[in-house]
Amino acid sequence: MPALRFGVCYDFRNPPDSGTSHQRLYAEILAQVKWLDSLGADLVWFTEHHFVDDGYLPSWVPVAAAMAAVTRRVRFGTDICLMPFNHPLRLAEDLAVLDNLSGGRVELGLGMGYAPHEFRGFGIPAARRVSLMDEGIEVLKSCFTGERFSFAGKRYKFDNVKITPGYVQAGGPPLWIAAMSEAGAARAARFDANFLPQGLKRRSFDPWVDALQRSGRNPHDYRVGIIRGVLVDAPEGADWATVRESERYRMALYQQFFAESGQGFGEQGEPVPQRWIVGDVDHCVEEISRFIDAFHITDMVTMAVPPGLRAEQMAPNLERLFRDVVPRVKARYA
Repeated sequence: MPALRFGVCYDFRNPPDSGTSHQRLYAEILAQVKWLDSLGADLVWFTEHHFVDDGYLPSWVPVAAAMAAVTRRVRFGTDICLMPFNHPLRLAEDLAVLDNLSGGRVELGLGMGYAPHEFRGFGIPAARRVSLMDEGIEVLKSCFTGERFSFAGKRYKFDNVKITPGYVQAGGPPLWIAAMSEAGAARAARFDANFLPQGLKRRSFDPWVDALQRSGRNPHDYRVGIIRGVLVDAPEGADWATVRESERYRMALYQQFFAESGQGFGEQGEPVPQRWIVGDVDHCVEEISRFIDAFHITDMVTMAVPPGLRAEQMAPNLERLFRDVVPRVKARYA
């Protein structure tokens, strides 16, 4: 199994009544990431959505570039970057620049989106999302070779193109693909990508494992990542009440998206767990370890600054997580 990595995730959501400007929120998070880099965090991930009133991060590459300038070791990735809204050649160029700026510390997690208002906003029929996703991945993989290539598909046609500057990482940024369905799981296996499972276990994680094993590949050779909050609660247990209210606000948006799209809710079954792990150090170590064993997890990130909270409010929890919990978990799998 690949070495375990732990980190943080940011969506930069700033509720209108927070009393904090977007500029200040960005500055505080930038300072926090610099501190987390020195504390031992391995990963900084971003999520992407568009046209949301609270400023949900629509453009992650410039944020990662700013963070790369003040850090030395954390790696930057996405869960997820929405492929249908990103032109693959333009994204490949942005990633090449970011790979050079960061010294080869960028990875890419892709999904195809589901929120109807985003497709309307970009003037893209939602019916095209599968073809835009599949062709986008094909084009990116060709870009990452560093060679000239041509491509002719239903959505994209390119002739004799080559991405410059070249990538620091041989073969380009490591590729991840997210899935909530059997089709998404098959896509991740088909493109030989690392995996970001969501939704029901029997519809995402299990089909991915089956697809790899049928082709003679070992799922333990791949990275499996997820956003799952961890709160190493203070002894008096006061932290969770504040974070819980923020989490309810955060999840309400996804429930709205799922309701509008008709996806994500209604089916019964065992989920890929994404509920927060809350407790003392020993409890968090045990719960994270069980999660790793059950789902082959190699990469796990917590929401560092949930919506409406400030970086300083979450700092004590993050310090406990990376100082007291993460080293013990890693030692178990060394």
